[in-house]
Amino acid sequence: MFNIFNKSNTETKSTMSIDISTEEFKEKRAETKGVIIDVRTQGEYEEGHLAEADYQYDLMNGEFQSQLDSLNKEETYYLYCRSGNRSGQAARIMKKAGFENVYNVGGFGELVDAGFEAK
Repeated sequence: MFNIFNKSNTETKSTMSIDISTEEFKEKRAETKGVIIDVRTQGEYEEGHLAEADYQYDLMNGEFQSQLDSLNKEETYYLYCRSGNRSGQAARIMKKAGFENVYNVGGFGELVDAGFEAK
């Protein structure tokens, strides 16, 4: 019985730590460079994206899901979109697929306002 409670508590804590603030993102990025993935559409990406973005995989058309097998589960991933909603969904998909170090860092505009360079 205790193990079940402990496991549940760990899963809840793990899920909660997916969403981080722009300040936490800056701190984590200073420690671990990781991979930045923009999960918005190609059109949104072309209108402006983080200069440091490594990939653009559209969550809504299935491209993101189809790329999961090509990603290293040992790597650290930072995901963003327009508002943080899609990147939150994408981060949870990655967690369920066995990725440990995955973070939803929020929306593009918020990140630019916090000082991240846009292209």
